[in-house]
Amino acid sequence: MAFLIKSMVGNPLKGMGLGGGEEKTEEATPSDPAKAAGMTREEYEEYQKQLVEEKMERDADFLHKKAERATLRVCLREKYRLPKSEQDENMLQMAGDDVDVPEELLKMVDEDATEEEEKDSIMGQIQNLQNMDMDQIKEKASATLTEMKSKAEEKCSVM
Repeated sequence: MAFLIKSMVGNPLKGMGLGGGEEKTEEATPSDPAKAAGMTREEYEEYQKQLVEEKMERDADFLHKKAERATLRVCLREKYRLPKSEQDENMLQMAGDDVDVPEELLKMVDEDATEEEEKDSIMGQIQNLQNMDMDQIKEKASATLTEMKSKAEEKCSVM
C-alpha cells in the first residue's frame, strides 16, 4: 500500500523537488571546451581561429561601409555648402584614401542632381508657372510696379 501511494504521489511531486527521497545525480560537465563541443583539441583551435578571422572580416566590411557613407555625406555637404562634420572626417582618416562612394548611392545622387537641374532650367520654370495662380502673379507684378513708381517719384523731382 505504501508503495502504491509513494508511486502515485512521489512521481508527480518529483519534478517540483518535493518528496521522492531520491537525490539527483548531475553528470559532471567536461572541463575541456573541445570535449564539450565534441571535437578534438586541434579541430576546436582551428574552429576558434576561423571564428576570429570571420569576425575581423565582418568588422572590416562594416568599417568600409561606414566610410563609404561618410564619403557620400562629405560630398553632399560640399555640394550644398553645409558645414563639415568632424565625425565624418575622422571616419575617412581611419578608413584611408581607398574609399569610394558605392555605385547605388552615386546613382541616387545623380538622379537628384538631374531633377534639380530640370527645376532650375527654363522648362522647369515654365512648368512651375503652369501650377501658379495667374491672378496672384498679376497682383504681385502690379504691386511691384507701383512701388517702383512711388520710389522713383520720391527720388526724382522731374516726375
